[in-house]
Amino acid sequence: MKCNVGKTEQFVRIVIGTVIILLGISLKSWWGLIGLLGIITGLIRYCPANDILGISTCEVPKKK
Repeated sequence: MKCNVGKTEQFVRIVIGTVIILLGISLKSWWGLIGLLGIITGLIRYCPANDILGISTCEVPKKK
């Protein structure tokens, strides 16, 4: 798997995923488990949906 999630998007995915999980816990709803998707894709820095759509926010290393 190649990286297609940049650092900023990684942070946003993890924060939003955590908020969704906490809302699910506070509302006693199983829908909070959807937050795991954001956390997992943020941690591994790969999103299958981004890959299908051809989106990549991952930084390209500069050659010297």
